[in-house]
Amino acid sequence: MSAYQDVAEMDVPTTTRSAPVGNESRQSIRVLLYSELLITDWFALIVGTIVPGVLLGTFHMRYSGFGAALALLPLFAIFGLNNGAYTIEVLRRPHEGVRRALMALTLAMLSILLVAFFLKAGDTLSRLTFIAQACLSAILLVAGRAVVQRHVRSLTKGRLVNELVITDGVDTVHGAQTLVVDAARLKLRPDALDPKMLHRFGTLTKGFDRVVVHCDPERRAAWALLLKGADVDGEILIEQFNEIGAIGISDFNGFDTVLVSRRALSLRQRAKKRVLDLAVAVPVLIGLIPVFAIVALAIKLDTPGPVLFKQDRVGRANRMFKVLKFRSMRVEESDSSGARSTERSDSRITRVGRFIRKTSVDELPQLINVLLGEMSLVGPRPHALGSLAGTDLFWEVDQTYWHRHRLKPGITGLAQIRGYRGATHERLDLTNRLQADLEYIEGWQIWRDVNILVGTFKVLVHRNAY
Repeated sequence: MSAYQDVAEMDVPTTTRSAPVGNESRQSIRVLLYSELLITDWFALIVGTIVPGVLLGTFHMRYSGFGAALALLPLFAIFGLNNGAYTIEVLRRPHEGVRRALMALTLAMLSILLVAFFLKAGDTLSRLTFIAQACLSAILLVAGRAVVQRHVRSLTKGRLVNELVITDGVDTVHGAQTLVVDAARLKLRPDALDPKMLHRFGTLTKGFDRVVVHCDPERRAAWALLLKGADVDGEILIEQFNEIGAIGISDFNGFDTVLVSRRALSLRQRAKKRVLDLAVAVPVLIGLIPVFAIVALAIKLDTPGPVLFKQDRVGRANRMFKVLKFRSMRVEESDSSGARSTERSDSRITRVGRFIRKTSVDELPQLINVLLGEMSLVGPRPHALGSLAGTDLFWEVDQTYWHRHRLKPGITGLAQIRGYRGATHERLDLTNRLQADLEYIEGWQIWRDVNILVGTFKVLVHRNAY
């Protein structure tokens, strides 16, 4: 069996598939606490804006009653989300959370004043009521956050992240409520030339926020390479610095660590990206049902075999998944490993297959992968394990290739709209795509995803699509 076949079928110990048994996801708890903070803040603002208006007899005024509350809530949420009032940092440092919430309140109140000024609504805005609303809202915000902070302490016991420690050839280092695994017992090696091993590592680290590796000095660089592609906050426990690309310093249980990798996107950024994926994928899939039916019928009438083609691809954190495409080749000549690149006049492609590949229609079933959370609309394109750049496997050309998998793979991406698609006959063909993918990851913004989606329509029919 080749090094890249049947990766998804490999045996991964049950204890490595997710967070430890009985260890509730810290990420889910953090989302719950963020929601509590937002609801508590909103309650404080509602009470803080309505009560002064009622007591001072100005509640009937547009900017002193429900109008003030309705305007204040969304503005406060926007400013609060933008300045990090609902992040892990404010759970760790409650005083910082109060400061950021008060800043969001100030900006929201000033925005209401600005709107009232431009609308010349001074006669519907009581200055005394407005000041009272601002002061009471601020007091209730501080009080509400103090109450939530007590719940934070009781619920988390000071532990806000899931931690995993991997030991490799050294004594075990324990931390409170931390899962510690021995790489040797799991038959885990930091081998960047073995995609099976990267799949095992990605499966092991799934569900963890922080991964600390304690190993012999000569293996630190190899472990750092794996951590950089795993989409986790990865650290190497170390006594002295060396050439492993450290990006920060931290500590674990009294020992120094160097930070070698961070999550590509924060929780808030991942939420934005997921909302965009679903907002586009769901209506597009519904609208394309007739197209799916016509293409499926055409494929069936053209050649015998299934309508969909499934193939193992490298996904987020170097974990394998089954990508879906409309079948464009004859079943008996299909290449499950992807070792043979498609040529311009490839005899394996069917008549219908040539059309759907030329128009990129064969990629449409990947919208289902998007709904399943295995892919995103925009991201690095997922490659088959046997893909070659010239005569070398992709990761043999450049081992930073694995770093591109810190994000979910995409149906389209920055490399595609720049024209880097089709067969990779030379090493440079891969290098160009890799550079574009890493550029996209490092400079991710939600509006860039929108621009890439728009730009994709310009290259649906491309000279390299065959």
